[in-house]
Amino acid sequence: MSADAGGAAQASGPTVIDASAVLAWLRDEPGSDTVAGRLDGSFLSAVNLSEVLQKHLAVGTLSGPEAAGFAGDLASLGLSVVPFREREAALAAVLWDETRRLGLGLADRACMATAVGFGLPALTADRPWAEVEWKGLSVELIR
Repeated sequence: MSADAGGAAQASGPTVIDASAVLAWLRDEPGSDTVAGRLDGSFLSAVNLSEVLQKHLAVGTLSGPEAAGFAGDLASLGLSVVPFREREAALAAVLWDETRRLGLGLADRACMATAVGFGLPALTADRPWAEVEWKGLSVELIR
């Protein structure tokens, strides 16, 4: 993990962005500036896109028709939504044993598996991710 004393990521370049980081950016929460600086050229798993959409639909900040165009909005900022493929699905399943004690769910593991598959760091707001030790997984916290 690459973090300063406060825990915020200090790297640059492409990354695989977790739903928690996208939500922090959309809500202008602490760490949103870090996410904004990493959007262009980075990736979001389709699983994590679904989580972001679900959270916004649940609180009424997004409608069904708006949800359909949301990936395009992200793409206009340089963030590419990528499919959740068979190899990432298998790795996410294997990661369950490593992450269950931390209370991490499928979307968390999907992001981690996508990051490993792309050979890129995972950018998240979820501090428990820093405790996950897996070959090829690099975690960067936004706060």
